Amino acid sequence: MVELANVTLSYDGKEILKDFNLKIAGGERLVILGRSGSGKTTILRLIAGFTVPERGRIMIDGKVVAEEGKILVPPHRREIGMVFQDLALWPHMNVGENIAFGLKIRKVPRKERRKKVEEMLQVVGLEGYEKRRIDQLSGGQQQRVALARALALSPKLLLMDEPLSSLDPELNSRLRQEIVRLHALFGFTLVYVTHSKEEAEEIGERRIVL
Repeated sequence: MVELANVTLSYDGKEILKDFNLKIAGGERLVILGRSGSGKTTILRLIAGFTVPERGRIMIDGKVVAEEGKILVPPHRREIGMVFQDLALWPHMNVGENIAFGLKIRKVPRKERRKKVEEMLQVVGLEGYEKRRIDQLSGGQQQRVALARALALSPKLLLMDEPLSSLDPELNSRLRQEIVRLHALFGFTLVYVTHSKEEAEEIGERRIVL
């Protein structure tokens, strides 16, 4: 489904990736494990379309989406969901509004948005939380809102950038299991970045180390 072919990228004169190759099968759970600065997040940003390769090309579903310094398919047209380390939830919006945000941008009718929000709240176990403010939620509940917002768009591909790193060990473990459950339920392709061997072993069907 996703292929990075001979990708090279540098920041401030420092080479982050050189002739990097990676193939990710549709429906796969891939974990990218590595220390800070190894290029993990850079790979996610390249797939998402937020960063452009200096050399090489990136393909999704057999279509070239970026190559040689050019974005050919912008991020919003790649059918990708992303959960960031800081979650990037909107503090001025309640839970339901956060989940519906991407649907609203896509001009999905209000009735359909409401139905999808209810469905996603049920999926992540937050029924009845639609009107709650983000600052009224625990860290684990906020994480579930971020997952629900990403899944509401029915992405073929979900990118997760160290999303559990700030949680205590018990909650981290529960949400690792939740991510695996949601992958089985929806069948999306998952690319998960972490520096934790425990997360990598539980979440990844396949693991690569940078």
